[in-house]
Amino acid sequence: MIRHISEILNFRLFTLGDNPISLSALLTLLVFVIIFAIGSRLLRDMVLSRFLNYMRIDAGTQFTFERIVHYLIMVLGVVVAFQSIGVDLSGLAVIFGFLSVGIGFGLQNVTSNFVAGLILLFERPINVGDRVLIGDVEGDVNEIKIRATRIQTVDNISIIVPNSEFVASNVINYSHGDPKIRINVDVGVSYNSDLDLVLRTLKEVALADSEVLKRPEPDVLLRNFGDSSWDMRLRIWIRDPKRHPIVRSKINCAIVREFRRNGIEIPFPQRDINFRNPMPPSQNAIED
Repeated sequence: MIRHISEILNFRLFTLGDNPISLSALLTLLVFVIIFAIGSRLLRDMVLSRFLNYMRIDAGTQFTFERIVHYLIMVLGVVVAFQSIGVDLSGLAVIFGFLSVGIGFGLQNVTSNFVAGLILLFERPINVGDRVLIGDVEGDVNEIKIRATRIQTVDNISIIVPNSEFVASNVINYSHGDPKIRINVDVGVSYNSDLDLVLRTLKEVALADSEVLKRPEPDVLLRNFGDSSWDMRLRIWIRDPKRHPIVRSKINCAIVREFRRNGIEIPFPQRDINFRNPMPPSQNAIED
C-alpha cells in the first residue's frame, strides 16, 4: 500500500527545464506557498499593524506598506518553493523570457493593470479612504490590489475599477492634500429684484450653515446677464468633501426659503415672440 502511494507521489508529470516534476513536488510547492501566505498574514496582523499604529502612520501609508511586504514575502516563498523541489531558477530564466513575450501580447490589459497597481502603491496618488471621482463613478477607495481597486460608491455599491484607469484617466481626488473644497451654487434672480438684497441674502444663507467655512469667506458673484435673469453664483468652502452633495442641497433649500421670505423672484424662462407678418383679423372681430 505504501509502495503504491510512493509510486503515485513520485510519478513524473512533466519536466520543467531539466528537472522532472512529480506529484510530490507539486504538493511540496503548494505547501511552501501556503506557509508563506499564512506567514505574511500573521506578520501583517500581529506585527505590522501594531507597529504602524504605534508609529501613528496614516491608513493609506499602512495599506501601501503592508501590500509591498506581502508581495515581497510571496515572491520569496515562490523562490524557496522552487528551490526546495530542486528547480534551478537561473536555468528557467530564458524559458520565462520567451513565455513573457508570448503572454505579454495576449495579456496586455492584465500587464498594464499590474504595472499601474505598482505605480499606485509606490506613488500613492490615491489612498484607502479617499473620496475620488473617476468618470461617472464617485465613491470611497476601499481596497487597492495589484490588478484593480475597489470603490464603494455613495449608493453603497462596490465597483471594481482596473488600476490602469487611475493612471491613464483624469481622476479627481477630493481627499488629496488639503481636504477642503469649494462648492459653486448657481441661481438666477429676476431683473426686478433688489440686487443688494440678493447679494446680502445669499451671503447670509451661506454664513448660517454650520458646515460652511468662515475662512475662506463665502462670496457672491454676478456671473452673467441672462435672457430672463441675473445669473448669480454663491461660492462656499466646506471641510469634508464627502459632504458636498448634502451641503449643496441644504444651501439650495435655504435659498428658496429666504428668497420667498424676502420677495426675491426666481424667474421662469421668458421669450419675446415677434410676428413678421401682421395677424389676420379673427372672424369675431369682423362680425363686431
